[in-house]
Amino acid sequence: MSKESHLPPFRIRPRFQVELPMCTEDISKKIKQCLADENAKCTGVTMPGFAKLKIPREDRHYWSPQLSISVEKKEDEVGCTLYGLYGPAPTVWTMFVFFYVIIGFALLAVSIMGYTNYTLGRPSGILWLVPVLLAVLLSVFLVSYFGQRLGHDQMERLHNFLEDCLGREIDAAEHVG
Repeated sequence: MSKESHLPPFRIRPRFQVELPMCTEDISKKIKQCLADENAKCTGVTMPGFAKLKIPREDRHYWSPQLSISVEKKEDEVGCTLYGLYGPAPTVWTMFVFFYVIIGFALLAVSIMGYTNYTLGRPSGILWLVPVLLAVLLSVFLVSYFGQRLGHDQMERLHNFLEDCLGREIDAAEHVG
């Protein structure tokens, strides 16, 4: 029986935060125990205050997400706040940021050169590159969007694994950002 989806569909790097009545060490211990189970649906690493959950290597593909978890102890109260961030593997994320920066820089440079030539009365044919670069930028965004759609089921799997470890559902109302 699968759990109902309570993750926001198709957002870039969705995140959440949850207030928990446990201490940081208890959370790390629970996640470590779940990861040590031979039937664990996820792999990962954990240390006090931090954990990273991944899809097992045999099920992983280019668009497979991972879940980074950080836990902060509350100053004046009992318990802690758990922060979760879903995202692609660092190499995939870096590649897309690289493409966005390069295309954005090219768009800015072409726009400045074209507008400068236009205001000086010179030929400004370079401006035809603006819609082309915007189309390329949109294409990169759509590729990342569809890639996230391909990894959404695995993101649910990571989310459900964390819920099972904590023995608590993480509500859609607790999702932020």
